[in-house]
Amino acid sequence: MKLFFAVCVVALLETVASQCTCQSMKWATCDDSCVCTLPFADNYKQTIDCTKLIPKCFLMKAEMYRAKKNMSTRSIVCWCVNSAGVRRSDKGDKNIKCEPVETIWVRLELKHKPLTTPLDATKLKTGIQNAMLERYNLDKSLVSEVQYDQDGRLIVVDVKKDEKDRVTDLSRATYYLEKDIKVLPLFLKNNPFEVSVEGNKVSMENVLVYYVDEKAPTFTMQRLTGGIIAVIVVVSLIVIAGLLILFFLARRQKAAYTKTQARELEPIS
Repeated sequence: MKLFFAVCVVALLETVASQCTCQSMKWATCDDSCVCTLPFADNYKQTIDCTKLIPKCFLMKAEMYRAKKNMSTRSIVCWCVNSAGVRRSDKGDKNIKCEPVETIWVRLELKHKPLTTPLDATKLKTGIQNAMLERYNLDKSLVSEVQYDQDGRLIVVDVKKDEKDRVTDLSRATYYLEKDIKVLPLFLKNNPFEVSVEGNKVSMENVLVYYVDEKAPTFTMQRLTGGIIAVIVVVSLIVIAGLLILFFLARRQKAAYTKTQARELEPIS
């Protein structure tokens, strides 16, 4: 009888624990009291709020920890980033000085999958606003403008917030959106990101994200990477080779023209 009671207790605990899941982060683990955490290191787990989108910095730390298991150590290179985690300065050492900079404007370039019926461009904005609110809890008023190119299947969405707003984090929504379209959803449910326009579901096949900060970035041309330098060299050589070919062709044509003129002027005997 005691053994049966113990088994029932264990089964009850497992049932309770199984009900505690993190809908916004599939890598999280939740205990029986529904406290969910995300591992950043072997001996450290970050507590997260699964009722909201997880901050991008948390997601990146979790990704680095997961990847570190099979990666060699890397040299320490530092750079400044904006509030979205996007690089905005040259690379330097650990003494680099950064200032807090907020991303206030995000432009999304979405390409939707082929459709059997054309979209109503005037109702597309409402569909985008509803999708962003429902999936990423992004206020509709932040979706300021939507442009549509039917032939290219391209939807351009501008998401803007007030420059003084330090509460809204645009990078959370865009990071989840990129994962939704390019890789796999980070939500526990793997439902794809779709926009509803007049009852029709519009799926996306690609997305590009551009970030605009409240202050201009501080990039310089002092430290070009090897890849960029190689591209510049190759392009320069191609241009020089093209100019040389044009020069020799022009010279040859001029020489042929001179010989023809000389023959025409020769006296007939």
